[in-house]
Order: sequence, then C-alpha cells, then structure tokens
Amino acid sequence: MAISCIGQTLHICTPLLESVPMSRRTGFKVFLKCDNLQPTGSFKIRGIGNICQKVMKKGGNHVITSSVGNSGISLAYAAKQLGMTATIVIPEVTSESVADNMRELNANVIRHGKVCDNAIAYATQFAKENEGIIYFHPFDNPGIWEGYATVIKEVKDQVQQKPDVVLTCVGGGGLLCGVIEGLQSVGWTDVPVIAMETRGADSYNQAVHAGKLVTLPDITSLAKCLGALTVCQKSLDWGKLHPIHSVVVEDKHAIQACLSFLDDHRMLVELSCGAALAGIYEDIIPKLQKNGKLKDNIESAVVIVCGGAAMTLQALLDCKTSVGIE
Repeated sequence: MAISCIGQTLHICTPLLESVPMSRRTGFKVFLKCDNLQPTGSFKIRGIGNICQKVMKKGGNHVITSSVGNSGISLAYAAKQLGMTATIVIPEVTSESVADNMRELNANVIRHGKVCDNAIAYATQFAKENEGIIYFHPFDNPGIWEGYATVIKEVKDQVQQKPDVVLTCVGGGGLLCGVIEGLQSVGWTDVPVIAMETRGADSYNQAVHAGKLVTLPDITSLAKCLGALTVCQKSLDWGKLHPIHSVVVEDKHAIQACLSFLDDHRMLVELSCGAALAGIYEDIIPKLQKNGKLKDNIESAVVIVCGGAAMTLQALLDCKTSVGIE
C-alpha cells in the first residue's frame, strides 16, 4: 500500500490497533489507525509524497509549499529521499525547533506571516517570481487528497468488518477530503465521518453552519496545526454527498485527550490529533446518537491518529497548565 518512487518508500502501511482502554470506555470496539508512526510522525507524508512523485515524473526538482509544521517536515523528508529541493514557508506560530527539523532535512525555510494562510500567499507569489520552483497547496489539492485516501484503503484491508463510524480532525480539510475519498473508493459510502475541531480553529464547522466558506479573523486555538482561516471548498462539498458530522471541542478537551491517550497507549500526539481523540474521550458518539445523528447499535469506530511531530512532553504540560487542568 505504500507509495514508492525509484525504489524508495515514502510512507508505510501503519498499524490498525484495537484500543482496549477506549473500547472498555465506550462499550464498542475502538480501532486506532496509527499514522503517528509514519517516518515523519504524521499522516502528511501520504499526500506530500504523492505530490512530490507527480512533480518528479514531470521533470520538476524544486517544490515549495507552506506549513505550520507537519506538512513542512513531510516535504523536507520526501524531497531528501527523492533528491529534490524543498522550500517551506512557515508562519510565526511555527516553533523554531520545528523549523530546525526541516532544515536538518536540507529544506530551505522562510518565515512569513502570522498564520498559515499568510504563508500560503507568500509561497504562491514566491513560486511565480522564481522560475523552476513548483508550488503546491498544502491541503486544497487533489493530489494531496489522493495520497490521504490510502489511509482508508489500508483500513479496508486491516479490519474484519466495515466500521460504523470514522473520526478525524479537520484543519484545512485536506485529511477530511482524503478520508471521504477513501471511503467512497472502497465502497463504504454509508460510513459516517465525525469531523473534529477545536474552538478558535473551527473554520469547517462555521462553514457548515453558514452553508458557505467562512474565513476566521484569527486562529485563537492552541491547536495551531488546525489553524487554517478558511477550509477548502471540497471539504464543504463532500457534505452533500457523504454523511459528515461536524463537532467542535474546547482546547482543554483536546489537551486532556492527548494526556489520556499518553496514559492509555504511551504515545505523544499533537492537539490536532487530540481533537480527534476527544471524539472518544468526550463521549461525542453517544451525544450524536442521542440527537439521532448516528445509529444506536455502534459496534466499532476507527480513529485516525494523525500524529504530529511538533509535540513534546514539556509542550503538552505547558498546554495543560495554560488551560488550568489539574
């Protein structure tokens, strides 16, 4: 299932594990699709690797994109593996340690703007002004969605029966588009998706309620990797063709989910991933069932553990302190 190019594998087929603690908590089987175990620490390599392959096949050798963290790390990794040059534009919210991780993989790093949307605009213009550099959008991109769809194709081969629901986080909407594209491709067209966000980075939820794209004035959530001011149009369009339930939790719920997940499985993940995990730890599924949005007899759920390479134990403890969790 892994994407490969000239003999080099860019992403791995990650384990699908049943979480005994989470299954005990919910009363149904909870499966974890552990993309936190990718070589780059997140699911992003699936889409980024796919894009780099496409560029390389067309003769390109220098790519540029924008990233808060994980996309950039994945691009730097993919480019190094394939012998390409990578330039990554990061906003102010990206830590210097994450920027250093990109540089250690030989990427050119440019810091510009407050949030990812500012970095996207700069990267787009930079490519226009520098011949031979190919720009690609980090989440509003069919090649990205195609790569992310492989996560569901792997799940199809790993489970004994179709899950009743899939939980994922939403930032710019790229992963959501990929998950749904994957569900459609394997024939699971009736499997609902719970799209989890944190308040202050909830551009998808606001778009769903408005019935059109909404641009947030700023990202106020601590989950900066969910920090797209505007989601891609395709993520909104999918809601007309596939069952999606948009749910927003507070930062403290995402942080507590990360802490609980660390206790349950000894795995450290970012707050964006914590948002998806909060779908289990905050009993979101029973709440949706009570409101008639999900069927009563849930037997299994799959959580996309998207990972995140930027989180450290100290950073998680700092987040815990900042929201007053004891």
